[in-house]
Amino acid sequence: MTWSKESWRSFPIKQQPTYPNDKELQSTLQRLEKLPPLIFAGEVRNLKEKLALVANKEAFLLQGGDCAESFENFGAVNIRDMFKLILQMAIVLTFAGGCPVVKVARLAGQFAKPRSSDYEDLDGLSLPSYRGDIINGFEFNEEARVPQPKRMLEAYYQSAATLNLLRGFARGGLADLHQVHNWNLRFLKKAELGSRYEALSEQISQALAFMEACGISSKNVPNLRETSIYTSHEALLLPYEEALTRVDSTSGDIYDCSAHMLWIGERTRGLDEAHVHFLSGVKNPIGVKVGPTAKPDEIKALAAALNPNNEAGRLNFIIRMGADKIESNLPPILKGLKSEGLNLIYSIDPMHGNTVKAGNLKTREFDKIVAELKAFFEIAYAEGVYAGGVHLEMTGQDVTECVGRNVTPENLQTRYETQCDPRLNAEQALEIAFLIADFVKKARTQKN
Repeated sequence: MTWSKESWRSFPIKQQPTYPNDKELQSTLQRLEKLPPLIFAGEVRNLKEKLALVANKEAFLLQGGDCAESFENFGAVNIRDMFKLILQMAIVLTFAGGCPVVKVARLAGQFAKPRSSDYEDLDGLSLPSYRGDIINGFEFNEEARVPQPKRMLEAYYQSAATLNLLRGFARGGLADLHQVHNWNLRFLKKAELGSRYEALSEQISQALAFMEACGISSKNVPNLRETSIYTSHEALLLPYEEALTRVDSTSGDIYDCSAHMLWIGERTRGLDEAHVHFLSGVKNPIGVKVGPTAKPDEIKALAAALNPNNEAGRLNFIIRMGADKIESNLPPILKGLKSEGLNLIYSIDPMHGNTVKAGNLKTREFDKIVAELKAFFEIAYAEGVYAGGVHLEMTGQDVTECVGRNVTPENLQTRYETQCDPRLNAEQALEIAFLIADFVKKARTQKN
């Protein structure tokens, strides 16, 4: 079939809401189509060039942010603290891991969530599942759970405001390496971790002072005072993605201008289904979540469909198998693909395969997250494959959602603030950055 931004509608599709008012839906989509793009084609091309470095073992991908952004919790402080956390993690990986880092946030569009069931049951009442603020409300009542098309407009405007602030932080001084001490979020409870970050910060400050004495400073070298941070989300709600797809006036290429990078989830990666078809036609970098049931032939077929020109920086397979399954399920995939000569990025999502229940709350065990991370790097190294990235659900706030490192099942409810899946708090995320820095350094030294 000839691809167009509407042609996905001819394919089977999963995880989509049923809107009760089609007229309101069409009116909303028409309005979205007239609004300015959220991101620009030149930015996407820049990201793809940086991701090509990851594919060539010359950089590392750090992708992280909210599991699902919230209309209610939207605010400058949350965005600032997420930005600071990403900078902290990136500087650890760059300095301790000896590796340039490509920073991609799960922000400015991560509003839709796939669900394992169409309905949720509570106290004998069954209602449609919450599918993210872009679709319906989190409150457990009948009115809130009705899909509302106008939520897409609110998601658009919140994304635009978030992007505006991120660009301001990246260019306005907060990213200056001289501010490295000020990126600390100040509530690190683990003294060893705080001391380790401060020691690294001091080393960077000393290096900057030496460079300044040599005439190199943030005043004459923009890279010392500015950074690039890109946005990403799961391209789940295809009517929204279609409405924000544009033709680039300079190249004639087609981009999904809702985010710099999009990914396809484990539940929607069917080769002959709508999500794969839609993303095969846009020029953005694409990620695909790969769970424990995936087979090498499936991955090869997805690579052929999504990256037929074998372009470096285009396609990232995001492994999410769980600590108990990765050691048996990942090696056959890496073995099966290594000989194909494919330009691929492999990154690890150690969150989604390690979700458990603690009473009525979903949580993730920090030790299991760490175990899957370690297994990913060790397996990739053993197979001669570059472990090129990490994908984390995290927040810059001091939440209590993942068990471990000062969070126990008993105090989960203290600051359990997520509307969907549990996130690493800032301390847990920073500890992971230090943990994987040595793995990153080792991976980059491996010969082809």
